[in-house]
Amino acid sequence: MSFLNITRETWADLTVNLIPLGILLAMDVLYWVVNPWGWDPVIVGIAHFLTIFPLLCLALLTYVSGRVIQRDEGREREKEREAVAD
Repeated sequence: MSFLNITRETWADLTVNLIPLGILLAMDVLYWVVNPWGWDPVIVGIAHFLTIFPLLCLALLTYVSGRVIQRDEGREREKEREAVAD
């Protein structure tokens, strides 16, 4: 069973991006819990934008790169099968 149609091997390749995703998520949660600058809407908005926007961009990049890696691995397997069949 694969999550998001990405295999376990591809997830292993993508762990390089999963660690920064966790760090960004932890930073955002800490900004909510600790609240170092008070509840000024501008400061809170900037602080959360600076963590949530890169988090979303990196999540999208991770998903797209996983799909591309998996597609290319599938093409390689097909070429290997054709070479063995010839």
